[in-house]
Amino acid sequence: MGQGGATYAGAGVDIAAGDAAVERLRSMVAGIGGFGGQFPLDMDRYTRPVLVASTDGVGTKLVVARDSGRYETVGIDLVAMCVDDLVCVGAEPLFMLDYIATGKVDPDHVATVVAGVHEGCRQAGCALIGGETAEHAGVMAVDELDLAGFAVGVVEQGTQLGPERARAGDAVVGLASPGLRSNGYTLARHVLLERAGLDLGDPAWEGADHSVADELLRPSVIYTPAVLAVRAAVGDALHACAHVTGGGIVGNLPRVLPADLGARLDRSAWEEPRVFTEIQRLGAVEPDEMDRVFNRGVGMALVLGAEGVDEALAVLAGAGQAASVIGTIVEGGAGVQIT
Repeated sequence: MGQGGATYAGAGVDIAAGDAAVERLRSMVAGIGGFGGQFPLDMDRYTRPVLVASTDGVGTKLVVARDSGRYETVGIDLVAMCVDDLVCVGAEPLFMLDYIATGKVDPDHVATVVAGVHEGCRQAGCALIGGETAEHAGVMAVDELDLAGFAVGVVEQGTQLGPERARAGDAVVGLASPGLRSNGYTLARHVLLERAGLDLGDPAWEGADHSVADELLRPSVIYTPAVLAVRAAVGDALHACAHVTGGGIVGNLPRVLPADLGARLDRSAWEEPRVFTEIQRLGAVEPDEMDRVFNRGVGMALVLGAEGVDEALAVLAGAGQAASVIGTIVEGGAGVQIT
């Protein structure tokens, strides 16, 4: 027949490209090449350590990265989505692993993505100890890429943040998000790129000095170091912490409150970035829908006893994190009311 023997490369998987990608990553990933990443747990710091794990991805923000050819910051987004979940339990992140699936391995793209993960881990104060790159030839398009991450942290048993600590009268402090972070991109792309017909290279809005791509690829703030600094400063006055991701603040703040408590928030207490108002205007999106999909400018919500509010705000300011009191915890399990 003259076809010769079948090969992995002939079927669409380039082992040499995968090996080249691994070589590019050696300086960024601890212990690369082994079958399992290792991390020594400092038992002198904890009496009863509890490990806390989280996994997440970046979602369709990756479509914007692909279409613009810009992969520098999506790794930071990945770290933010994982470690900022851990800190909601009060956990300090220890290490992270990433997983990249693609139709065809491009060593440059893989290295750029992992460099972003490495930078995110640096910002979060944790180690990148391993990962995996999988080439899914014939299943994913050659330029398609998906990204997931897995983070592990530690907290002392009995000191976890959560609903059992929250009290009526507690203040809600919102930590500012300058953009979309990594949530709501399917709606954002639909409105901005399809309904409004904007190109990624167009100004983000009339008079903007940056492009639509710049705005949509704005890297996620990693809140973990600032939240840990607040906890170190105010101790037990920090009762709970909600990471505002998919579902918005109305969907995420109730997750850290007991069933008999709700929250009353004042929308005028924080500044909503322009991108949200543009999406709402161009897509004629109802306010309730905006609240359910986007963070609306609040990426993390802290629930604090009154005695800790002033010091918490001072610590956040010192960490360069914009924040403000945006509401209070109230009796009655009516969820989140924003007025």
